[in-house]
Amino acid sequence: MTDNPWVVVPVTVAIVALSAFFVAVEFALIAAKRHRLEDAAASSRSARAALRSSSELTLLLAGSQLGITAATLALGAITKPAVHHWLTPLFEGWGLPLVAADVAGFILALIVVTFVHLVVGEMAPKSWAIAHPEKSATLLALPMRAFMWIFRPVLRALNAAANWLLRRAGVEPANEVAAGQDPDALRHLVEHSANVGALDARFSAQIAGALEMQQLTVRELLRPGSRPAGVGAEATVGEVRAATSRTGHLRILLGVGASERITDVVHVRDTLTAPDEEPAAGFARPVFLLDADATLHAALKAMRETRNHLAVVRDGEEVIGVITLQDVLRHLFPQSAGAVA
Repeated sequence: MTDNPWVVVPVTVAIVALSAFFVAVEFALIAAKRHRLEDAAASSRSARAALRSSSELTLLLAGSQLGITAATLALGAITKPAVHHWLTPLFEGWGLPLVAADVAGFILALIVVTFVHLVVGEMAPKSWAIAHPEKSATLLALPMRAFMWIFRPVLRALNAAANWLLRRAGVEPANEVAAGQDPDALRHLVEHSANVGALDARFSAQIAGALEMQQLTVRELLRPGSRPAGVGAEATVGEVRAATSRTGHLRILLGVGASERITDVVHVRDTLTAPDEEPAAGFARPVFLLDADATLHAALKAMRETRNHLAVVRDGEEVIGVITLQDVLRHLFPQSAGAVA
């Protein structure tokens, strides 16, 4: 077989192509964004296959590594001896002794085969897969799924052995690539970017404030010692307008008193055409309640969805304060104090 280049060359091309296939599959699934595969899965069978592979990534990597290893061994068993066999007589014909010609042929054959395998069979497909991750993952998904179906028992055994070694080293194996970055990692990235001057300090403060909203609670946003501004439950329209003039707030709570319970809120604009002696309860709306331990992110989402600019904060059954959209936005944009209340 090594004497016939018409056999060795096509076989070598096939082996290198298989290596390139497995390398591209490996890097494509690692680099591909899962949400993009999910978007394409509705109309593409290949995208659905890629999505299934991304859910059992360790098995796919085991299959890729098995294919790459088999291709490497095949090149070493077929192509390298053939190239060595062709080069040795050539060097011997140049006047080298048989031993020197044999050694030179072996070394050059090893260099040639390694170069072809490394550049064509690994580096080129790797770069292509990283440059077009979703496209390459989708394109190669179905043949890779077929390979995994055939060799699944072997892949499971290899994967189990690798996971056993990891657990012995104190590492918990993962089946999927983590999507995105956690808030701590993003916060560190923002701080580093601001420190090296790559991010304006104003923007870094806003981004850091947005990240803190996942952890900061409504309780922490309340100003110490602040009391809700409002009037009694039986207050008149005139008293509501007077409270607005006194506090500057457009939304006035009803039920603020020593023994009263806050249940409603009145927007002063709704009372502008009413006489002073008319009861304010006729213009009231149910107050929006928030738990003190809710995160700012959850609070902002709830206030936006319900279109409430003011919320009464409770700790159990006890009212401990009031927050407005202005308070939340001031945390995000400390230098922009727009009137939102």
